[in-house]
Amino acid sequence: MTSVVARARYESTIPYAIPASLDDLQGPAAGVVEVGAHIDTSPRPVYDLADADQVWALYTRVVRDGTVSDQRSLLRHDWLVRLWPTLMLPPRCRTEWETTFPVLAVQRTA
Repeated sequence: MTSVVARARYESTIPYAIPASLDDLQGPAAGVVEVGAHIDTSPRPVYDLADADQVWALYTRVVRDGTVSDQRSLLRHDWLVRLWPTLMLPPRCRTEWETTFPVLAVQRTA
């Protein structure tokens, strides 16, 4: 009889940063923001907050790849709650955020 050894998949080891409170998210509401290479490796990682598609991309990337410091300085609480249902996030990332902030899970199912 052959035994199967369970192995952790890389996706199950990715650490996701999560702020202590959504109220900590006090990012800008206008202008252009530039992010670090750990969030976006494109040659010019700049996002115009007047462009809805760029805001969506920024929020997806910062939730997924940003540090807590990035999240505090780049995300806004009200914008995150509004965008949450549409963000393209890995399932475990989404679950960890929704476990920490149940309001996000409610928003997604509303």
